[in-house]
Amino acid sequence: MIILHDSQCAEYGSAMRPEQPARVLRSAAHLQAAHPSWEWRAPGAAPESALLAAHSPELLRRIAVPPDLDEDTPHFPGIAVHARRAVGAALSAAELALAGHKAFALMRPPGHHCTRDQAMGFCYLNQIAITALHHAATRRVAVWDFDAHHGNGTEDILQGRPNLLFASVHQSPGYPGTGQRSTGNCQNFPVAPHTPRATHLAELARSWEAVLAGQPDLVLVSAGFDAYARDPITALTLERDDFAELGRWLRAAGLPAAAVLEGGYSPDLPELIDAFLSAWEN
Repeated sequence: MIILHDSQCAEYGSAMRPEQPARVLRSAAHLQAAHPSWEWRAPGAAPESALLAAHSPELLRRIAVPPDLDEDTPHFPGIAVHARRAVGAALSAAELALAGHKAFALMRPPGHHCTRDQAMGFCYLNQIAITALHHAATRRVAVWDFDAHHGNGTEDILQGRPNLLFASVHQSPGYPGTGQRSTGNCQNFPVAPHTPRATHLAELARSWEAVLAGQPDLVLVSAGFDAYARDPITALTLERDDFAELGRWLRAAGLPAAAVLEGGYSPDLPELIDAFLSAWEN
């Protein structure tokens, strides 16, 4: 397993917010201790052309300056640079996947809520959508999003694009209030709050079957861990072993795949990431 990580991604934010530096600091420390053989690499830079394939020039200018974008997406000094670094990690992870490696981008900020024109929901640039578009000109790409929140930004950017499939399993009703129906190349699998664990896992299996049916050449995973039963901002029921099961599906498929960290706000996040990655690798 190769982990794309830059410690600078923890140099902004506040412990008063769910999306905080401790998410990656604690996760990195746990993974380094638990898996000393895993390789760690600093991400490469994201080219401007890749950003502009997914986002408007106005958005790129807007995230660089005050004021806050919304109450969940404040302006921090240097946040535009942090967001571009997260995009670079996703792009690097995909290149490693195509070269035969398993790669995970352990970075922040997350990205899947950011639309073409609007940063929102802790997300300033949509690294998974940028990476998908970057590769869709030459291969079939599937984005599998198991975060507890709908990847509305990813859907906004990828909707109707050739060689692209988006599949999302998410709590509904719940933030951001989208993803109740499927359209074209975007397949949504909403689950109600407090849905029994087995039922939620069955919906995840349906979504994974949809990914496989698309016969992708590359799978990109929006790996959010906030569907966990003890996550503080959601009302879902998955346990640690369920995230390991998702990793086993990824391994069994044998497809080139890269994953990026999206949500997950429980103190147990390091163990959840470990369960997913360990099952995927072994």
